[in-house]
Amino acid sequence: MKDTADPIPPHTGADGLFARLDALGIAHTTHHHPPVFTVEESKDLRGVLPGSHVKNLFLRDKKKRIWLVTALEERRIDLKALRKRLGASGSLSFGSADLLMEVLGVTPGAVTPFGVINDRDGRASMVLDAGVMETGPVNAHPLRNDMTTALAPQDLLKFLEAENHPPEVIDFGAA
Repeated sequence: MKDTADPIPPHTGADGLFARLDALGIAHTTHHHPPVFTVEESKDLRGVLPGSHVKNLFLRDKKKRIWLVTALEERRIDLKALRKRLGASGSLSFGSADLLMEVLGVTPGAVTPFGVINDRDGRASMVLDAGVMETGPVNAHPLRNDMTTALAPQDLLKFLEAENHPPEVIDFGAA
């Protein structure tokens, strides 16, 4: 007899994310804009949104361990140094679009720290640039790249911890 159990529920989208933020008592503001795929496109479209703007890297090593790195958009990230810091096996590479959708439920261009809401199995380890916590608010895509959601830095931490993804905080601005 065929198993009729429901499959894993579909990934949470922006509305589910907003409901989760509300349930956690996290204040947030969302701005709509045309889709953006790069930091440069984001800079051109965002106007004067205050606070930290981030870039996100979805990385894996040869042992298939996964990291989601959220850093200030202007940071240079040395993947060789980061590999050593994280204890990665072999070099770090970018995860495929299929793996990104499987783990975080987002497409390239929409990678975001909010994606951990869809990582129910805890496959990705969260890495957060210490600089993101120094100014507020933090601006990130809410699981899609045609919006930007802003929230206080401490509320980003609260969200990550509530989703069982407490971040490893690294100062990417240090020499």
